Amino acid sequence: MKGGAVSIRVRGQVQGVGFRPFIWQLAQEFGLRGRVLNDPEGVLIEAAGARVGDFAAAIPARAPKLARVDAVELSAFAGSLPEGFEIAPSRGAGAETRVTPDAATCPDCAAEIRAPGRRAGYAFTNCTHCGPRFTILRGLPYDRARTTMAGFPLCSDCAGEYADPADRRFHAQPVACPACGPRLWLEVEGREVPGDPILAAADLLRQGRVVAVKGLGGFHLACDASDPAALGRLRARKRRPAKPFALMGHEATLQAVAVLAEADLALLRDPAAPVVLVPSRGVLPEGVAPGMAQLGVMLPYTPLHHLLLDAFGGVLVMTSGNLSGEPQVTGNGEAREKLSAFADALLCHDRDIARRLDDSVERASPPMILRRARGRVPGALPLPPGFEGAPQVLALGGQMKGAICLVKNGQALLGHHLGDLDDALCAAEFGKAVADYTALFDHRPEVVAVDAHPGYRATQAGRAMGLPVAEVFHHHAHLAACLAENRWPLDGGPVAGIILDGTGLGPDGTIWGGELLVGGYHGAERRVRLKPAPLIGGDRAAREPWRNGLARLDQAGLGDWADRLFVGKPVALLRQAVAQGINAPLSSSVGRLFDAVAAVLGICPDGQSHEGEAAMRLEALAGASSDPGEYPYATDGEEIDPAPMFQALARDIASGQRPEDIALRFHRFVAAAFADAARAWVDIGEARAVALSGGCFQNALLHRLMLEELQGLPVLVHRTTPANDGGLALGQAVVAAARAVTAAEST
Repeated sequence: MKGGAVSIRVRGQVQGVGFRPFIWQLAQEFGLRGRVLNDPEGVLIEAAGARVGDFAAAIPARAPKLARVDAVELSAFAGSLPEGFEIAPSRGAGAETRVTPDAATCPDCAAEIRAPGRRAGYAFTNCTHCGPRFTILRGLPYDRARTTMAGFPLCSDCAGEYADPADRRFHAQPVACPACGPRLWLEVEGREVPGDPILAAADLLRQGRVVAVKGLGGFHLACDASDPAALGRLRARKRRPAKPFALMGHEATLQAVAVLAEADLALLRDPAAPVVLVPSRGVLPEGVAPGMAQLGVMLPYTPLHHLLLDAFGGVLVMTSGNLSGEPQVTGNGEAREKLSAFADALLCHDRDIARRLDDSVERASPPMILRRARGRVPGALPLPPGFEGAPQVLALGGQMKGAICLVKNGQALLGHHLGDLDDALCAAEFGKAVADYTALFDHRPEVVAVDAHPGYRATQAGRAMGLPVAEVFHHHAHLAACLAENRWPLDGGPVAGIILDGTGLGPDGTIWGGELLVGGYHGAERRVRLKPAPLIGGDRAAREPWRNGLARLDQAGLGDWADRLFVGKPVALLRQAVAQGINAPLSSSVGRLFDAVAAVLGICPDGQSHEGEAAMRLEALAGASSDPGEYPYATDGEEIDPAPMFQALARDIASGQRPEDIALRFHRFVAAAFADAARAWVDIGEARAVALSGGCFQNALLHRLMLEELQGLPVLVHRTTPANDGGLALGQAVVAAARAVTAAEST
């Protein structure tokens, strides 16, 4: 095709990233004539010229930084072409392309809002390299008319920038300025405050007030992170007694309150601008993150945030604008209704939010996305080798940390964090997300994949869709998610999966949570488990750690010690319930084992105010130790018995050992016990690698210790998808896809 006319199809994340102007400029450089346009499959180029081959080769090598090029496909073109090179109108409807996530304010726009000019102090400044994308998108192809910017016609100045190929706003769909774009205002008691809304909001924050701030994916509640009274006021109003608050600040101010390694800084500066978990310097009030050794920090990611922090001059709490457990508020009217009881003022704007997105939460070491949301969705993952014939699959995830996954065209699109579906409003958001994603991405599933637990709302919704249902057990889905993220081939052979979490239904009808599975996409068998203990009181055991402490101490022959530790509790009554099998199901949960040890050490034994609080505090305690010891365990090759660990722990407490050292020894026990079991299956050739998954691997200390114990073995871990239940839908999707591919091959 050298020198001839060609059609070039570019697939991937190529809309909303300045790709067409990039192609236009590249075509000028290579002397081509033709056109470029968006369509449902991505970007289409029809071009001719002597250097068209060099042009095609340069596309993936020099693509814009927000682009992700999956494929560049060339074919002959026989149609007519213009004499020059033009950006043509979009064609078609539907969606076969990837959508770009929202991107943090770029350095050029950040400088522009602080310099003289028509965008000085303008809170909605953006260009092709930054700004809102997924949160404003209503349909594809990605054009202004299909976004929530459709109601803001361009002024002549912005229209000139939009049409100028030499301008960084050339074909930037959300381009705006004060003359034509969204506006910002501050409300107090339902009335707009005159004057500069940013300066007025900053003044309220300095006075210790709480301000609700409308961002990209919803409202935040902001207050001065250095003011104990403001923190207490926000916690009381939000009914959030202990769960850590996220913080936002400029880089220099964050450096003063947290220890930021180079890997942390790189992650903070990423266009996704996530909340990053980093070590605290201990200079902020305890009310920011009670009992924690880490802080969740983020940089400002919109011009509004930059301007607010400039005016405030410190670090702000920036936590989701909602009542704990409910979805984040997105609309101005909804904010007036729901946030007025929390906030002393509302900082609002009139650009609608197309879909609710929380902030992503991540860590740099070991790297992992803990909550996949704004800035990371709707990024897609390529399916592993062997899945080429996979049908379209819709997977609905679990009950906690809801998320859905769509499989289409060899890609898996894992959706954003939807909250816990126990809450009715979060369950309603789940239903909206299914409708939104399937419509936006023109998804037509042939099968729906669900958790095997019949009581999960997501499972019930899937069964009501009238599609063939693929039922996937909880811990198998965790294993498959880790395999898929690491692109483990469909025929890659079995792995040993260490799956550690809170609870999930197992194939035997019991509650699992501390498992060594051996298998792959098509199935996995449990080979080793943590010795089960009763969950005394059923679901209450997850909320009251002392119940797990009682169960494990009784099991270890330490009932007399339990009597002394839990004096005043209905110990005798609960032991009777256990003996009679009343509301005390057996569980192998490692999450509940963490709760048991925390309770024995006096860490929130009576109740947890948020999921994982006891385990997080135990991790923080262990992080203060460098003790080399670990606790023993017993095993018969099929069960890991923690009784020897509890007996050694009791001796350590009796002899006055430091709680920090005891906590670290416990972490080492968990890592050694499960790593030894996995290594045994690899050594005998029954497994080719080890995979780590489940919510317990959010614990960075446990994660690191496990990797140390597994040195010398190939280990698969989560990095870009959550190890917790936020990744379940990905695992369900690939299990269902594997079954379909195999069934098709056998016919």
